[in-house]
Amino acid sequence: MAAVAVVATAGTPAASASPLPPAALARAADLAAELAQAQAPARARIVALPGTPDARLKLASCPDIQAQPLPGAPAWGRTRVLLRCATGPVAWRITLPVTVQVWAPAWLATRALPSGMALSDDALAPGVIDWAAAATPALALATPPAGRTLARPLAAGEPLREADLRARQWFVAGDTVQVTARGSGFAVKAEAQAMTPGVEGRPARLKSSSGRVFMATPVGERRAEVVL
Repeated sequence: MAAVAVVATAGTPAASASPLPPAALARAADLAAELAQAQAPARARIVALPGTPDARLKLASCPDIQAQPLPGAPAWGRTRVLLRCATGPVAWRITLPVTVQVWAPAWLATRALPSGMALSDDALAPGVIDWAAAATPALALATPPAGRTLARPLAAGEPLREADLRARQWFVAGDTVQVTARGSGFAVKAEAQAMTPGVEGRPARLKSSSGRVFMATPVGERRAEVVL
């Protein structure tokens, strides 16, 4: 257990130890599933499997055990939920491990695919995987992967994840780039000259027609965006 805090009220006699009741485990699982659903892809099936607290703990009996989110805990995969005794002779708090699975559609390799391969339509097929099984998100079916280049090899049946694809270069230094500046309720478009390459996921340096140098996010073929 990563963090456990057991707090007893001064002057309260020690109560007999008892394990966590099934209802408390169910509350922890329900909360973990609810938190995961908020970030899960569409049509995902959430499975939350509660673990057990540290066997060395001696928890006092509690008639009202409440489940709360643990700040900083991941939304899925191996995560934790805070359980606390709201009313009882001893006010205790523990973190309970919970494994959250997120089963949703994704792209799977139809055969062994080598690194550096440009993906074709027949190289991948839709399937259902546990998105929480790895730290990198899977590539959703709504994102067509054809034409993208693999950054690492994939085994047959292995899911395609965003980190498996090479970043796209949308423009090179010297190109004229269409820049969209977006603010609250408005968007302004203008042209600028690229001073550095526009690589997906990395800010690029651009120069406006007035000579002002600024940073923008490459978003497409000779296109970039600035959020004001």
